[in-house]
Amino acid sequence: MNENLIDRRAYPEGLRLSRWRTADGWDHRRFDWPADDAKPARGSMIFQAGRGDYFEKYIETLDEWHRAGWNLRGFDWRGQAGSGRFLTDPTVGHVESFDIWIEDFTLFLDAWLAETPGPHVVVAHSMGGHLVLRQLIEQRSAVDAVVLSAPMLEVSGRPLGQRLGRLLARLCARIGWGDQHAWQENERPSLPGSSRQRLLTHCQDRYADEMDWIEQIPGIRIGPPSWQWLVAAFASSAKLFAPGLLERFDKPVLLIGAAQDRLVNPDAIRRAAARLPDAQLHMDRLSLHEVFREIDEIRTPIMKTIRRFLDEKAPAPR
Repeated sequence: MNENLIDRRAYPEGLRLSRWRTADGWDHRRFDWPADDAKPARGSMIFQAGRGDYFEKYIETLDEWHRAGWNLRGFDWRGQAGSGRFLTDPTVGHVESFDIWIEDFTLFLDAWLAETPGPHVVVAHSMGGHLVLRQLIEQRSAVDAVVLSAPMLEVSGRPLGQRLGRLLARLCARIGWGDQHAWQENERPSLPGSSRQRLLTHCQDRYADEMDWIEQIPGIRIGPPSWQWLVAAFASSAKLFAPGLLERFDKPVLLIGAAQDRLVNPDAIRRAAARLPDAQLHMDRLSLHEVFREIDEIRTPIMKTIRRFLDEKAPAPR
């Protein structure tokens, strides 16, 4: 149990929302939660959420890191949450290529590295983990450690498998369905006990936080991905797993996987961990996809694993 209880459905004192604009004029939503001045700063941390996600769902976890002394920062990926949409239909999670997200993250990361004290740590969930890992490997950014929770290194190919899923996505995009929902079920926020909850977390109470935040901020809601998003996801995974690429990244990485995950491919996480030169793998056999919003029996050991990893690989400044 988290001893430092926080209202997961309200913004904590000190957390600031602002806007961040890229050179092409895209307006992103950003959050900053500086460390408490009364304590020595532990370091600086970026947290990036996943597809269709928003940081409010993770306020409990961010609070634990903030109490430990981390300066926190992050932004909503363009096209979702508080960073606008690519299409006139706001329910479609669309993108033409993951490369635009990687370009945005590069700009954000470079400014953060220049402006904040170390050690510098990046934590990312699901699709955010995919984007962060690709960017860090391709750009060789000077971070000290990386934590990826249930990273979407490959989308789940169920029930077709990776090859047939990729071919179907390309076909649907080619015949003009690229900006249409690829599916309808288990993506839209729904009540606790739903089949969607059973994909994400065993914790009904933490799952219900999502609906509360959407009632407070309806504009952050988004639905299933488009067929073109799937095309882009398969293409980006092929880049990530290209021969020799993962082996180039020598920074310490903790990969937290969920063995029961049906949204991302757990085997891809294992393969990445085997190829990264300085990787630790924690494959939880009980957790579902949203490891930071699991029941305490699952979540607490995961948070302790992250703390030990950061203490070892990104120790506090003396």
